Amino acid sequence: MSLLLKDANIFADGTFFPLSDIKSDISGNCFITADLLLDNGKITISDCCDLSADIIVNCENKYIFPGFTDVHVHFRQPGFSYKETIRTGSLSASHGGYTHVFTMPNLKPCPDSILNLSAETDIIKKDAVIDVEPFGSITKGEKGESLSDMEDMAPYVCGFSDDGKGIISDNLMKEALIKAKKLGKTISCHCEYNIPDSRKAEWKMIERDIKLNSDIGAKYNVCHISTSESVELIRDAKKNGVNITCETAPHYLCLCSQDIKDDGRYKMNPPLRDKKDRDALIEGLIDGTIDMIATDHAPHSQEEKSKGFEKSLNGIVGLETAFSVLYTKLVKTGIITLGKLISFLTVNPRKRFGLTNENNFSYADFTVFDLDKRFIVNSDEFLSMGRSTPFEGWDVYGKCVFTSYKDRIFNYGMI
Repeated sequence: MSLLLKDANIFADGTFFPLSDIKSDISGNCFITADLLLDNGKITISDCCDLSADIIVNCENKYIFPGFTDVHVHFRQPGFSYKETIRTGSLSASHGGYTHVFTMPNLKPCPDSILNLSAETDIIKKDAVIDVEPFGSITKGEKGESLSDMEDMAPYVCGFSDDGKGIISDNLMKEALIKAKKLGKTISCHCEYNIPDSRKAEWKMIERDIKLNSDIGAKYNVCHISTSESVELIRDAKKNGVNITCETAPHYLCLCSQDIKDDGRYKMNPPLRDKKDRDALIEGLIDGTIDMIATDHAPHSQEEKSKGFEKSLNGIVGLETAFSVLYTKLVKTGIITLGKLISFLTVNPRKRFGLTNENNFSYADFTVFDLDKRFIVNSDEFLSMGRSTPFEGWDVYGKCVFTSYKDRIFNYGMI
């Protein structure tokens, strides 16, 4: 089947989509109006495509983006499939416009060796509907005592992380950074010391890792930063030439501690911080200190999230709300441009983790959004098994209506 998307607004930085057939000047434009022809999993973009396609859709008010990339998700399988599976997690990703996601290693078995990693990758090969790439753990069993089999796993993982646990030992962290640099892989770190002050627990470990990596130069990424001190440390480190990137999450950009209610939907780690922290994170987006927005999609069962704020487990779902919430709160309000948002969701994460030009225009990898579509966030409509979101009931704009990855298409109301 061939599908022609007529007069769409197409992201046009020249990196992701084949624009050689565009005759008009596209220099300096984030978006161009053009046609996209999808035929047998391959795409052609032109000022005027052949009208003989099997299906023709008027996309005059629709926007086509390269499929989003989330460098921080939890799909819970193997080990905790009552919370989420590779299949349901990847379906929820496609429903939110994502075509590439990186799964964290807090699984059973923990992917700390080739054998344990294969328990996850075998399921990915069988059940994933988009590109799902696993992180290997930094330490064996994520126990922070000795390094995992990093060298053996390196060809099969997107990077290494002990997400959910900070690596306390300075020497072990130094050893991990040296090994990761040798292997050409990114270390993506959950920064948290075991101290009562949760703010200091985050930024003090970031400070430690910056000092270590200033001499080593490994590709070092900080997971889900949430404090103003973290932003300032990373900003200064970048100015001093340290090889560092960082991510934050939609909930830290759109909520703060004053929004917390006695409900498990507001329980996550790191926790929601003060308004000044949210403002500092937004400033970090604007000035380029923050590179990526990742959801930290972390589903739990209804029982685990229905025990009130204090007793519920940490973690919320985010893949199916991320774009809409960010577009509504940051783009429509004029804080950042739409092009900038796409950089945080696609361009920068792909560049950091080596996915830029990955498809070389050889297959379809895109998503379509109706930015005029206004809707109420309703977790009952999620494809994820998780239902716990602090954005429940929010009035937002920008709905995913179509996602395409290789030979798979997901029609969410466009056709």
